[in-house]
Amino acid sequence: MPEPTDIVRIRVNGDEHSVGVPAHFTLLETLRYVLGLTGSKQGCDKGDCGACTVLLDGEPTLSCLLPVLEAEGRTVVTVEGLSPPGNVHPLQDEFDLNGAAQCGFCTPGILCSAAALLERSSDPTLEEVREALSGNLCRCTGYTKIYDAVLKAAGRLSGPGRRQTPAGATARGGAATDG
Repeated sequence: MPEPTDIVRIRVNGDEHSVGVPAHFTLLETLRYVLGLTGSKQGCDKGDCGACTVLLDGEPTLSCLLPVLEAEGRTVVTVEGLSPPGNVHPLQDEFDLNGAAQCGFCTPGILCSAAALLERSSDPTLEEVREALSGNLCRCTGYTKIYDAVLKAAGRLSGPGRRQTPAGATARGGAATDG
């Protein structure tokens, strides 16, 4: 007997979708296995690692924990939707320029969490960046390059006059290291 399905209507990266999904599916499973948006990663499936973070109505949300039926009628932005097709979000560009992405598994969730922070605060402090990313785990780095990239993207998004990290200093305030 086929598994019962529900029709869910959600707006993902600006596009309206009506999809049939098993009633037990999470938002993450719907994004990855029904809509083919594989940027959000399936990590721990317990809400511990943050690799599955997406923006739900502008707020960072662990998509592995959210039943897709709770996303009905809401707006979802995944890492694929942070910028228009053919463009790169300043966060993505700064991650590349600063070597902030190592293996890349955690990067989509971190980018979504950071994007939400930069929507709320155009001039975040290092402590605000740390707090915003505290739910995202990275096994490859010491976070320094990630924090640097977020702060530099904030500077690009807010324009001239923003407080800049001094040349040669890192997000920790010390000499530049690989972290």
